Amino acid sequence: MRKGSVKEVLAKIKYDPREDESNYYIVIEHRGNYGNEKKIPVEVIELGHGYFFVGETQIPYHRILKVARKDGKVVWESRKLRD
Repeated sequence: MRKGSVKEVLAKIKYDPREDESNYYIVIEHRGNYGNEKKIPVEVIELGHGYFFVGETQIPYHRILKVARKDGKVVWESRKLRD
């Protein structure tokens, strides 16, 4: 797993020309969804200061549980899942 904040990991995926953001997705805590989780492709999110955006929906970074590649390799995981 990569080190750093989830925002740093997402910024690297989105803005580093060596990365292909279409190969990544995030899993967020989403109450009411099956398992209270929802997968979102990284290519559809926009990064903000304390939040990220999916269209006009604003979601705080602390709701992100993990960042993973489409092959299933987890590149960042919340402490909530590790504890």
